Amino acid sequence: MTVTPALARRAWGTLETLHVTGFFAPQVQAAYDRFGVTATRAGYFAARGSAFGPCGPELVTATFYVFSPALVAGAVPVVWEAGTPQQWAAARREGVAALLHDTLGEPDVAEAVDLAREAVAGLPLAGRPLYGAWSAVEWPEDPLLQLWHAGLLLREHRGDGHVTALQSAGLDPVEALVTGGLASDSTEFVRTTRGWTDAEWTAGVERLRARGLVDDTGLTDAGRALRDDVETVTDFLAVDGWAHLGAQRTGRLVELVTPLRQRVLDAGVLPDWIRSRG
Repeated sequence: MTVTPALARRAWGTLETLHVTGFFAPQVQAAYDRFGVTATRAGYFAARGSAFGPCGPELVTATFYVFSPALVAGAVPVVWEAGTPQQWAAARREGVAALLHDTLGEPDVAEAVDLAREAVAGLPLAGRPLYGAWSAVEWPEDPLLQLWHAGLLLREHRGDGHVTALQSAGLDPVEALVTGGLASDSTEFVRTTRGWTDAEWTAGVERLRARGLVDDTGLTDAGRALRDDVETVTDFLAVDGWAHLGAQRTGRLVELVTPLRQRVLDAGVLPDWIRSRG
């Protein structure tokens, strides 16, 4: 049986719920706070970009795509003065481990880890810079963190493909945020966390309005169709690892991780717009 993009998306989404805790868990922020860097989203940029080494803001801006260059420059490379990339990455793992073990206890995830690692083994490197950097990072020893790390690799691989889809659709970073926020009911979150000024945001909206993609009510039919196309292309570009694993074993991984995913959702650490997808 062939792995469809729909099955691949479901499998990614199941693991993504565990992985995305690294962006929201208070335990992670507490670990970042120890570095004493007050720049906005410093820990996020440092930990997620740590696989690149002590890079400059240009590489982070290019690969993260939707963040304001000014926001990135306020944190990178200042973060490397407070800690090495390895220390920032370790802080994130420490916080994630605390959150996952507090929430899930000590579940037997050996089979799920084996399946997830096999899916990761099928991910191609070409055209995936952020995934490529993370693919060289050593796997953690903690089994729950191994499952989280697999989610990280699958997410960054998919994210690199998503950037390709956005660019193919002619959506610059602000336009991607505006349309994506409207499509997923996350406008307030992306508007307040990606660092664009009011003028830059308004200009992006006006560019979309001129293309007939948004109006005063939100996305137009053309806008919704374009966002659907973006997701279709993203799904298509993210099938490789799951095709390598195979449909039956991909389904088995979803079965194994779904109860863990639900417990994370029930814990309330994630924003409502993410939890509502559960």
